[in-house]
This record gives sequence, C-alpha cells and structure tokens, in this order.
Amino acid sequence: MSNWILLRGLVREAGHWGGFPELLAAELPEARVIALDLPGNGTANAHHSPVSIEAMARHCRGELARQGVPPPYHLLAMSMGGMVAAAWADAHPEEISACVLLNTSFGAFSPLHHRLRPGAWPRLLKVLLESSDRGREALIFDLTSSLARETHPKVIEHWAALRIAHPVQLGNAVRQLMASARFRAPRQAPVPTLLLLGAGDQLVDPRCSQEIAQRWACPLAVHPWAGHDLTLDDPAWVAAEVHAWLGYR
Repeated sequence: MSNWILLRGLVREAGHWGGFPELLAAELPEARVIALDLPGNGTANAHHSPVSIEAMARHCRGELARQGVPPPYHLLAMSMGGMVAAAWADAHPEEISACVLLNTSFGAFSPLHHRLRPGAWPRLLKVLLESSDRGREALIFDLTSSLARETHPKVIEHWAALRIAHPVQLGNAVRQLMASARFRAPRQAPVPTLLLLGAGDQLVDPRCSQEIAQRWACPLAVHPWAGHDLTLDDPAWVAAEVHAWLGYR
C-alpha cells in the first residue's frame, strides 16, 4: 500500500479537497490517501503557523508519526502546499517516493508578479473587505476556479461552513504569507516530481510551474482551461495524470 499525503495552500484546509481524496484513492491501486492540515489551518487552526515552510514540513512529519503512518510517502500538494512538499523532500528524500505539485511557485525561480498575478491583488483586497463568510468564499471561488459560480452553490456553502468551523487567525495568515515569500526551493528536484498546472489560473501565473519544470527537468502537464484550484475544476484529470505518470497505464 502506498501512502499519499495531500497538502493544501495558503489558509486552506483538508476539507477544501472536496471529493478528490476518494477519487484519487479509486484511481490508484492500493493507495491510502491522507489529507493533512498545515499548522494554523483547518483542524490545526489553534496552532501558530510557522514563519518558515521548512517548519511546516516538520509539523507534517510529526503529525504522520503521531497517526502511526510510516514513510515512504507520495506527496500531492497545491500552491503553498507545493513549497512544503519541496522542503520536505529536500530535507528527507529517503521518506518521499515522489511529489505531484499543482499550480505552485518558488521564490528565486519566479518574480513576485508571477507568483501573485497583479490582477489578483485588488480581488484579494475585496475578499478581505467582504464581511460575510459566504460572500468571501464566493469571491475566492471566482478567483481560484474557472467554473461558473452559479452552477456550484453547494461548493461555496461548504467552504463557508469550513470557514465558520475552523476560522484562520489573521496572524496565522500573515505568517503563512511570510513563509511563502521567504521560501527558497532546492536547485534540483530532490525526488521524482510531476508538475500540473491550469492554464486558466488567475492567481498564480502558469509560467511559475513552467519555470520549475524547466529548472528541475520534470514532466509538466497543462490543463487547457482549469484555474488555480485544479482539483475542484477537473479532479478526474488530475487523478488520471497522476495515474499515467506512475505508469499504471
């Protein structure tokens, strides 16, 4: 049995994967899929978020040890979670069989205006100024998905419920931003890595994943229209790409 560890991004939690963990488990033979919350998010929202990506990786290792889940692990990680996966694999390559990184970016590989597209800045400010939980999540949906908001009201309601159940402290959000900005990835891929990106990403410029793939000499698969939240927009495509890369087909 292979252990697949899923890591989300900035101020998001395991619940934001929706039905993707079950879909991935069905796609991969004998896979055990575990969605972890980074410190400060989700069920770990009482923790202080570290100001380093490396410390987040150490937290994840400790949590899996606490759960009695031994390595090796496969890591599938989105956005900031991709930085955590890279740091983890770099520090402990013996624990990681492979990484799949979705719509991520690394400092020193890409400029700030690629890591956070200028067009997203005013929209993120609008999210901060929005007073209702549902209103905030609707705005986040519009920013991170290429799907029509009107056709997925249950997703927004679910996200709003997660926000109410596991509120992220402002200080933790700031610390996660600091950690993301400070992170410097290894020059070479520490383990076999697959890059996946959505060409419709309005938050992170697709050139960030392309730059990682070029520098690390890793395979890259591009979804023609999906946004930042690849596993929301087309979860079956993500699972199929992972399945094919691992050589099951």
